[in-house]
Amino acid sequence: MCGIVGFIGKSNALHFVIPALYRLEYRGYDSAGISVIHNGRVFVAKKKGKISALTTYLSEVNFPSYANLGIGHTRWATHGEPSDYNAHPHTDSTGEISVIHNGIIENFLQIKNQLKHHSFVSETDTEVIPHLIEEEMKKGKDPETAFLDALEKIEGSYAIVMITSKDPNKIFCARKRSPLVVGIIDGVGYIVSSDIPSLVTFTKKVIPLDDDEVAIVSFDDVKFLKNRQRIYKQPIEIKWDIQEAEKGGYRHFMLKEIMEQPHVVEDTMHEILSVWDEIVVPKYSKILITACGTSFHAGAVGRIWFESIARKEVDIEYASELRYKDKDFQDSLIISISQSGETADTLEAVRIAKEKGAKVVGLVNVLGSSLSREADLVIHTNAGPEIGVAATKTFSAQLTALLLLALKLAGFQKSHKIVDELRRIPEKIDRFLSKNNVQDLAEEVATFKNALYLGRWISYPVAEEGALKLKEISYIHAEAYPSGEMKHGPIALISQDMLSVFVMPYDRIFKKTFSNLQEVIARKGKVISVITQGYENLLPAEVIKISIPQTDDLLSPFVSVIPLQLLSYHTAVYLGHDVDQPRNLAKSVTVE
Repeated sequence: MCGIVGFIGKSNALHFVIPALYRLEYRGYDSAGISVIHNGRVFVAKKKGKISALTTYLSEVNFPSYANLGIGHTRWATHGEPSDYNAHPHTDSTGEISVIHNGIIENFLQIKNQLKHHSFVSETDTEVIPHLIEEEMKKGKDPETAFLDALEKIEGSYAIVMITSKDPNKIFCARKRSPLVVGIIDGVGYIVSSDIPSLVTFTKKVIPLDDDEVAIVSFDDVKFLKNRQRIYKQPIEIKWDIQEAEKGGYRHFMLKEIMEQPHVVEDTMHEILSVWDEIVVPKYSKILITACGTSFHAGAVGRIWFESIARKEVDIEYASELRYKDKDFQDSLIISISQSGETADTLEAVRIAKEKGAKVVGLVNVLGSSLSREADLVIHTNAGPEIGVAATKTFSAQLTALLLLALKLAGFQKSHKIVDELRRIPEKIDRFLSKNNVQDLAEEVATFKNALYLGRWISYPVAEEGALKLKEISYIHAEAYPSGEMKHGPIALISQDMLSVFVMPYDRIFKKTFSNLQEVIARKGKVISVITQGYENLLPAEVIKISIPQTDDLLSPFVSVIPLQLLSYHTAVYLGHDVDQPRNLAKSVTVE
């Protein structure tokens, strides 16, 4: 989940590593560090806190201001609390080897026991890596051989980047179930990163590493290895523009990304429809959707579309659970959803399913990611880089892709009436975004410590997503239930101190949801409702109404999720929280 970067070339490495670290900060912001080789020596500086704390520290200490080779790291803690000494990079006993790492070394305790004669200064699993490499180099091995031999003794998931004064003209990289990309900066050098968006400032030409691949990056070449044999890989071109990864005048990335949803829906729809006749869905007898977090909620909406539009029976499983279940995947189609394409649980579930005979459709936002390379069919969600940790625009992009996939499974043409209604969705989202009352509710919502999000049928997954958003960035406890389940337990929680948020567009099951709302009102519960414009007068006066544009019943999630995103955003801002980088969270969950 951490962010890693390295540069080697004709320019100052600090001018590449530090800006890239800022772009990687959404992947982890517990601590940060940097290491360079200057005049044949390894220099390391690291600090608890965000990148700004590191840059301040660099200006206060005697750290080289110029180097042609350097690496940097921003951490999301897994082993060891956030602190200066647990921050990366980590070095060996001699200080000649410097390593940064993303992932988990599962056998680090066993390695540590084998290296009892070494002195360890941190609580991290990562620190065993440079010491293990040091031990291999003591046997007379060159750095490359020592690096490769050490990798064979490591179990777990990792993206590892190493530099050493014993070979000061190379960066050594390895990947196993954790993303790592080499960027080519023509005429300048090479930049290595755990994330493509951090590279678009410098280059759009990248080469992603696959699992169990190693890259030895020098000033004028990259050597790729697999099973110690040299392989040759072709670069891919990234379409994103750097402006897409900037705030564009908005206070936070999250607000910018909420506001981008009209064109995200339009862009995703355009991309998929442009290749409509080329999309060939693998044959299957069973369909299973798998994802985590926000992507799971999008999948839950998709499941209803597959059943309603394509008349296909569909299962849905959290990827973190699916990978441990004894499922029969023969003749199964797995629809796997991941914004980053690097979500560890989702990737492992996909690999297990493929080994057991499944075909995989990957809905992914980052082309060149692991999921996009492992899927049998890739559907690009085309949301552009999403920097805010709490997913917003990628949810709408995933909904768009899932709806069109449901139409494809049903055998419909792209001229179907649902596509016509989908074309009107961007304008409806834009209309709501340009005028709504959500910000006015933030102060009152912030007074609650608990909230219930309620909805039926296609609105229930939207309620789940709304509750997740409130938890993620406002730190208010929120849970979602199908509104019909209220009387089976959750109604015991209703009081003036419990906020209830009803997602209730005026659709075919509106009256059922309305009955549940009345049950809450009768018990003096505080209620906010998301309701279709023109039907507000059906609700009691004491209910706070958020009006959304009318659309087809099946397409209501596109408009009903937007006020829930804004509600969480404005509440978190009112409470003074870090909206883009909420505590304990990272954008891409690349560890179990």
